[in-house]
Amino acid sequence: MIEEFEVDHIYQKALGGPTTLDNLALACPHCNSKKFTKIRGIDPLTGQRVALFNPRRQHWNRHFKWSDDESFIIGKTICGRATIEALQMNRPRIARIRRLWRALGLHPPTQ
Repeated sequence: MIEEFEVDHIYQKALGGPTTLDNLALACPHCNSKKFTKIRGIDPLTGQRVALFNPRRQHWNRHFKWSDDESFIIGKTICGRATIEALQMNRPRIARIRRLWRALGLHPPTQ
């Protein structure tokens, strides 16, 4: 199984986000469909509503880390946890793909 990616508007076009390089990022179709027009999510630990992670303005390592087996993304901040929850970033299929990629030496991605 190889996951495909599509171009995502970080700040959604439907909400007035521009189609410019600084507002575009690659996303898996599932995450992109879960995001839809969301710009905020709820942190499952605190219940706080916060802005979702912006890959153009925030650093991945500040908000996320890999589980010991590198199959799951762990949120280190309220933004990270809310983003993981809102986009369902640890669903079973993607965890299996990450394990496969790791066995092939393709995962985790270099930062």
